[in-house]
Amino acid sequence: MPHKKYLVTLTEEEKKILHEIINKGKQSDQKRKRAQALLLTDEGYTDAMIAGRVGMHHRGIEELRHRFVEEGFETVFEGKPREHRPRALTGEDEARLIALVGGPAPEGYPRWTLQLLKDTWATLEHTGTKTVSRETIRRILKKANLMPPAKPRMMYSPES
Repeated sequence: MPHKKYLVTLTEEEKKILHEIINKGKQSDQKRKRAQALLLTDEGYTDAMIAGRVGMHHRGIEELRHRFVEEGFETVFEGKPREHRPRALTGEDEARLIALVGGPAPEGYPRWTLQLLKDTWATLEHTGTKTVSRETIRRILKKANLMPPAKPRMMYSPES
């Protein structure tokens, strides 16, 4: 049997908190499973036994032990703070995009499309961001209530 690299040793206070998590009905199922797994790990059960009892995969138990030892008790249950990705376009760039949509469509096109806006944006010189996704353009236009009109759909009628 391989030796476990990350051994979980709980304090009495941590055990008390884990028992509260298990017994209170307001916790998520994931949190309850993690609490049960940590308590069973502390009691010396193997990962396979814990996995069968708690309903987690044995690899998840290994990851839980690793996170507990390396990052601490709080991080296991509350998670790490996540860094948000910076916005693709600044407020000035959003205003430029909205102004572009308000103007006439390029010659040969009846209206602006998301792909056409994306392609046109890449050729503009007044912006620092040259590449922007169609989804970013869609979100900005939706927020400004300026979505390009959808293509008309052919409706099926039984009289045809």
